[in-house]
Formats: sequence, structure tokens, C-alpha cells
Amino acid sequence: MPDEQKNEMESTTGQPGWKRWLNYQSIVKQVPFFLFLALLAVLYIYNGHLADKTIRSINRTEKEVKELQYEYTAVKGELISRSKQSELVKAVEPLGLKELTESPVVLSDSSTVK
Repeated sequence: MPDEQKNEMESTTGQPGWKRWLNYQSIVKQVPFFLFLALLAVLYIYNGHLADKTIRSINRTEKEVKELQYEYTAVKGELISRSKQSELVKAVEPLGLKELTESPVVLSDSSTVK
């Protein structure tokens, strides 16, 4: 800025350019802007905390899903092993049931004549 413009600015306000921004009236005019900045800061902090909380929740859910997958695999393997014919024979033997050694007899209804 040329010296003439600087002197002109100082002469109209009575203060140098930077001091214009530090007087009471200009600070009062800037209060809404400062409040807006404070609101943005609060929202920024809240958003960070909300993101952290969401990430923790996602991690907890992923851990539960993994545990349930392991449990599913274990139960499925146990079911497959228990449903084998040899295991079924062992399981029903205490009940007095035995495996058939001959083929089953097919019953037919004699009342229906073709």
C-alpha cells in the first residue's frame, strides 16, 4: 500500500489498519462469527466421538459374529459326526434297538385292486 493510502486510512479512522480490528465495536460485530466457529468446533468434536463409538460397536459386532461362526462350525461338525450310521447304532443300542440285517418287507394294501 502506498504511504498516501495508509495515511488516508489512518486519518479517517484515527488508527492504523490493524488496530481497527481490535477495538470494542469491531469485536462485538464479530461475536456471531465466533459463536458460529465455536458451534462448528463442538460439532466436530461430537462427530469424532460418534465415529469412535460406531467403530467400537462395529468391532464388537464383528467379534460376536466370529464367535457365532465358530460355534456354528463346531455344532455342524458334531451333528454330521453324530448322524453317521455307525454313531446312530451306538446311540440306540442302550435302548435295545438293533440294526436290520435283512431288507425291509414292503407292505401293500390288498383292498386296492388294480
